[in-house]
Amino acid sequence: MFSIRSFFVVCGLALAACALSSAAAAGTTPSDASSRPRVVILGDSITAGYGLSPDEAYPAILQEKVDAAHLNYQIINAGLSGDTTAGGLRRVDWVLSAGAQVLVIALGGNDGLRGIPTKQTEANLTGIIQRARAKLPGLTVIVAGMQMPASMGADFAKDFDALFSRVAAENRALFVPSLLKDVGGIEKLNQSDFIHPTAEGQRIVADNVWTTLRGALK
Repeated sequence: MFSIRSFFVVCGLALAACALSSAAAAGTTPSDASSRPRVVILGDSITAGYGLSPDEAYPAILQEKVDAAHLNYQIINAGLSGDTTAGGLRRVDWVLSAGAQVLVIALGGNDGLRGIPTKQTEANLTGIIQRARAKLPGLTVIVAGMQMPASMGADFAKDFDALFSRVAAENRALFVPSLLKDVGGIEKLNQSDFIHPTAEGQRIVADNVWTTLRGALK
């Protein structure tokens, strides 16, 4: 049986692998990378890079952008396939246990696809921000917006779309208007499941996040 302990071991190995990958991309040793201020991206399978190699996921591409801009930060990929805002709320303390300068919250897509009430998603996102700031006062938080297709119901899609900007505004967080801008719904930029971006799509996702993250780091 898959135990809670096993879950944390697997997640720990994933984060460690991401840190090593980031260090290699930056041309630094792991010890050099670990001393850099951290940008933690708390997300789901899109952040984790489902169906792709780790260096094709948008957090790894963001590391390339950070390094090219000569900014001394380490991007940490805390993406977990299938995660929801409730899952993010449960694990945010753990993913921030090594500290962070910036937290990017890229969760909510699975909530929407499962039809979870938007009020619950909103409460969970607010809870993530509050827990993160209680643990790390002064932490910069970025909320990534998500959208649902009209097939989920026009009213639901409208309410879902609006909740992310509201959470960001009410909690004084920075905002990425749409994580999947210019990617969602475009066949050639998505894998065969039509949910997860291709490598090319992940690069566009990185651009979407970078527009907001770059200002936060500078």
